[in-house]
Amino acid sequence: MTTRWYQEKKKEHYYKEAKRVGYRARSSFKLQQIQQKFHVMKKGDVVVDLGAAPGGWSQIAWELVEPQGTVIGVDLSFIQPLCGVQFIQGDITDTKTVERITRLLQGKIVDVVISDMSPDISGNYSVDQARSIWLCEHAFAVAQLVLKPEGHFVCKVFEGEDLREFLILIRQHFSRVKQFSPPASRKSSSETYLIAKCYHK
Repeated sequence: MTTRWYQEKKKEHYYKEAKRVGYRARSSFKLQQIQQKFHVMKKGDVVVDLGAAPGGWSQIAWELVEPQGTVIGVDLSFIQPLCGVQFIQGDITDTKTVERITRLLQGKIVDVVISDMSPDISGNYSVDQARSIWLCEHAFAVAQLVLKPEGHFVCKVFEGEDLREFLILIRQHFSRVKQFSPPASRKSSSETYLIAKCYHK
């Protein structure tokens, strides 16, 4: 039987619009809106998409960097193949997965690392927020390994007490850092996106 949650989801504008235009997820519009405001990607860029399933962000990234660009998507879950995008099924908190990313890059230096990762929701907000920060820390660790000087980093995080400390860390390594809540985010959501531009060690 269809749940009320699913019925509500089907009514959402961005969910219906994603179905209409062939995007894999409503979250595709979040990355579009981030791009429109902050211009984090351009034609020919090399992009690593962390927490890529089901592929919605990778779709947008490929549209922005094709045909000479590269998009590598990584997720614990299997992702259906997507034209132009290379996918790795693996855990980014595992060094073996990070090694697979670097092998697939074949020496290319990454222009942009994006992460829409979210923890499995427990219902305990303090726990979920802490897990969100933990995932962001791992995403940033990948960025530090592969990102070129002056490259960009985008990650989703939940608002909360641990965010301030993570922001301090990010600001030490990027010239410009902004928080942004895309219009495509649900009004009830506590998620926010960190847009970090111009990486330096």
